[in-house]
Amino acid sequence: MRLTDYTDYTLRVLMFCALHPERSVTIAELAESHAVSKNHLMKIVNDLARQGLLQTTRGRGGGLRLLKPAADIGIGDVVRQSETDFRMVECFDASRNACTLTAHCQLKQVIWTALQSYLAELDKVTLADITSLRPGSASVSRVPLSAITRPVSIALPASKKPAAQVPARAKAVRRK
Repeated sequence: MRLTDYTDYTLRVLMFCALHPERSVTIAELAESHAVSKNHLMKIVNDLARQGLLQTTRGRGGGLRLLKPAADIGIGDVVRQSETDFRMVECFDASRNACTLTAHCQLKQVIWTALQSYLAELDKVTLADITSLRPGSASVSRVPLSAITRPVSIALPASKKPAAQVPARAKAVRRK
């Protein structure tokens, strides 16, 4: 599963505000820090204000602040509010499902269970946890970036295709 850019920047806005609790943060500052357009950030900020997570003040000396303590903002809740679609496979949407295997397939249940586990894991973490604002906080383990981005090789059975016919891209796929 991959989070949308919208959710990614929503989390970044909240994290940036959490890391600067002593002052108001500006849209211009966020835009420069994350190389994102001010217009895109305005949409995110407006949504976060409507959800009661950010306080916004207009005008000179204005800006953004967290409306709640970082320890009271659950990452699972933020992701649920900002993601628009958790339909991982076609059959999650009965109105658009054209899969002929649906009646006999258990994949939908497996993916649904995995999605619930994913969200349950996010529910264990707060904004304070991911910004290191609480000593000894969270069950967030430190995962080295290399473990996330390392190439993954796909082993194809020899009987399927000779190695010479396997495109180079199929031999090593990068995880996102």
